[in-house]
Amino acid sequence: MNPPRLLFAAPASGCGKTTVTCAVLQALVNRGLDPVAFKSGPDYIDPMFHAEVLGVPSRNLDLFLMGEQAVRRSLRQNCAGHGPAILEGAMGYYDGAALSSELSAWDLARRTATPAVLVVDGRGAARSLAAVVKGFCALEEEHGIRGVLFNRVSPMFYPALKDCVEEETGIPVYGYLPVLPDASLESRHLGLITAAEVSDLRGKLSALAAQAEKSIDLDGLLALARSAPDLPPEEENIAASHPSRPRIAVARDEAFCFYYADALELLEKLGAELVSFSPLRDEELPEGCAGLYLGGGYPELYGAALANNTAMRRAVRLAVNRGMPTVAECGGFLYLHRTLSDADGVDRPLVGVLPAAAWNQGKLGRFGYITLTARTEGLLCGAGESLPAHEFHYWESDRPGADFHAQKPRSKRGWDCAWHTPTLYAGFPHVHFCGCQQAAERFVAACARYHGENEG
Repeated sequence: MNPPRLLFAAPASGCGKTTVTCAVLQALVNRGLDPVAFKSGPDYIDPMFHAEVLGVPSRNLDLFLMGEQAVRRSLRQNCAGHGPAILEGAMGYYDGAALSSELSAWDLARRTATPAVLVVDGRGAARSLAAVVKGFCALEEEHGIRGVLFNRVSPMFYPALKDCVEEETGIPVYGYLPVLPDASLESRHLGLITAAEVSDLRGKLSALAAQAEKSIDLDGLLALARSAPDLPPEEENIAASHPSRPRIAVARDEAFCFYYADALELLEKLGAELVSFSPLRDEELPEGCAGLYLGGGYPELYGAALANNTAMRRAVRLAVNRGMPTVAECGGFLYLHRTLSDADGVDRPLVGVLPAAAWNQGKLGRFGYITLTARTEGLLCGAGESLPAHEFHYWESDRPGADFHAQKPRSKRGWDCAWHTPTLYAGFPHVHFCGCQQAAERFVAACARYHGENEG
């Protein structure tokens, strides 16, 4: 299979990768080319912007959380029947685990044989930009950089800049975006704010696409995408699904929105029926549910509304205490606390399954990729077994749990975390079920048992 594909990367965060990605995606949509989108790494938020442009889920391609085989499987399967694929890198092009290039956007481009286009912020420099491009091409012999795009440069300066960089580096330059103050994408403590919160997002995307048609060589980028080689065929081995189709209630609203689309689809392939509900607005759990999935998000921004919905807090507390299989990650973990100090510093009463309080520590504490090793047998794995995971949070808990040990890759740093019982996983770390299918199978199987024990 040979899906046309490109990866947009950058020297560092803040260079405008997401802006360029959305501009190109919207322009391709406007041309009727039916593109698909992917995000390198664990970021939940950028794919929301991709999804807003495309009207379909955007997928994460995370070599640590998913593994190389699952990454290529997702790329291959989700490209099928669509037009060009646009992959967006994370951080700087070579920024991987512990000052290495492993697990970086470069590593993703290399392992998926995807041509990379370097997005370079052009503010405050001239010929030095050629040195930036040349340096990125020199660091790795197989650097994979097949093009350059400039962000925030003036139309008058661009022609000379293009000639300079191409002459000095031999890398084609495919265009630029000027400064577009009316089409900026805001950010906050977990990165960009979610797509649903951007004022006039549709107008901003339209403006970005119109500019892309004017100043980006879209035809040249499409030709580069078509030059990508075939992806090797691989068979997907999915365990037999449960005929009882246990229903898992998935928290989906403004407060809980961090999920991996491929992971949700895996739960469905394993036999689960996923039903969305809102802890903000609904007063009871979906009828007949046999499991709960409380993902991450921004419960701290909606503390008052979550606290005021006493009916839902009671319903979740009763379900978890009765042994309904529950996965609660990060924001979902905070929701199970006795109290949560919200963004205004007000302590709000929440579900109360966990005898714990959470508050804003004002900075990132434990964050990044980790390997979880279970100290106890529980919902997701047996004692001594390991799961790849990721932490990223500003809020802290006085009872973060100690049923797993978390170890950072290529580091001596580690810590204990998370609650793990036969029916509950609750903790700050996020997992991606596609990288630990046995955990997904255990979760769905537990939901099927609960359904059978409580049917009727």
